[in-house]
Amino acid sequence: MPMNSHSTVDEYTLDAHRVRLLFDRASRTYARSAVVQGELRARLLERLGVVKLQPRTVLDLGAASGQSSRALKERYPKAQVLALDFSLAMLQEAAHQQRWLRRFERIGANAERLPLRTEAIDLVFSNLMLAWCNDPDAIFRETSRVLRTEGLFTFTTFGPDTLKELRERFRIVDGHTHVHRFIDMHDLGDALLRAGFIEPVMDTERLTVTYPSLRALMRELHMSGAGNATAGRRRTWLGRRHFQTLERAFDAMRTEGAIPLSLEIVYGHAWRGARRPDRAPGHEFVVPISAVRSRVHK
Repeated sequence: MPMNSHSTVDEYTLDAHRVRLLFDRASRTYARSAVVQGELRARLLERLGVVKLQPRTVLDLGAASGQSSRALKERYPKAQVLALDFSLAMLQEAAHQQRWLRRFERIGANAERLPLRTEAIDLVFSNLMLAWCNDPDAIFRETSRVLRTEGLFTFTTFGPDTLKELRERFRIVDGHTHVHRFIDMHDLGDALLRAGFIEPVMDTERLTVTYPSLRALMRELHMSGAGNATAGRRRTWLGRRHFQTLERAFDAMRTEGAIPLSLEIVYGHAWRGARRPDRAPGHEFVVPISAVRSRVHK
């Protein structure tokens, strides 16, 4: 996943080299293990159905192993689709998503320094890439730079309530950071405005994912690359005694035989353009909140 590597370091600062390593290692298992990512990709693609847009050039920002790039090429067959990712191993796997008449370009790059011309892109699509970045302002500035005027940026990311049960229960065994710090929807909207996007529309959706056991959860996180990359992470293996303590804590959460975990999904949708002079910046942020609760069974 593309991300930045320089920000003020605190315990929640993400280690860029660690992120790259996690996704490189997971490149061959990502496609079959990233169930949540696949569900959100489908939902974000569905939202494009209501947008009257025929892009000439599409950027899949944080393409991973290419599933979104393939879907975007199928939706916009006449467009040039660019799959960009931080992990070269992921992009190698993305080659398997190519079709003879539906090919896309693959680019290894950092999302803060896009190797693209200014105003070269009509649509930027990004599924969960922002969850792996320290500085959304830098990402949004580059995205705004490469988008043409009236180009569209659409994305998903995680909100602060994501995996709150995991965060709370790990506090039982140590004081390290075990879950990333996810950015609030309103802060993302403000960052979009600072980057030159006009009237961003943000909304959230609450999902519950269920797992048969703590081990099943940890296995999926590992195989999808969604490991812990924070500076304050534990650097040694969790001992058997602590793991058993965690298992008991998670077993106490069981509902209908499964362990439920919360996901807060943030959707963003913004157009690149000149700010309207008759509106103050503080009044341009539109936030329709959809209190939708769904359940994704594992």
